[in-house]
Amino acid sequence: MKIRQYTDSDLGAVLDSWEVATRLAHKFMTDKFIEQERRNVAEIYMPNTDTWVVEIDGKVQGFIALMGNEVGAIFLQPYCHGKGIGKKLMDKAQSLHGDLEVEVFKENSIGREFYSRYGFKQIEEKLHEPTGQQVLRLRFTMN
Repeated sequence: MKIRQYTDSDLGAVLDSWEVATRLAHKFMTDKFIEQERRNVAEIYMPNTDTWVVEIDGKVQGFIALMGNEVGAIFLQPYCHGKGIGKKLMDKAQSLHGDLEVEVFKENSIGREFYSRYGFKQIEEKLHEPTGQQVLRLRFTMN
């Protein structure tokens, strides 16, 4: 397993990891919303984030996208869940930025459990207008 900086040639694998994990964790999202967000990930988010990918056996299996100390996204292929790979990506973000913040859908139990295990604490709850779902803002503070 290797964590390295994202390159443009990783886009297909990153989008695949994003979509598979998004559909697993966000059952409330419509196909239309996911299609639009997939375009946004490719055209807006990836060019404007500091993204790190995780390679397993030479293939990209997930990523973390950072905007300063904000975790904009962390997604892994489902077979990678529960193996400490997401923790290693989060450790990378934490080593770069110290304290971290992230937003997660309240309905996303997979993400919420991951962030809780890592040590994130809820600081805010608000409505995500495009989906009508509640979003939790979480903060990780180094001790």
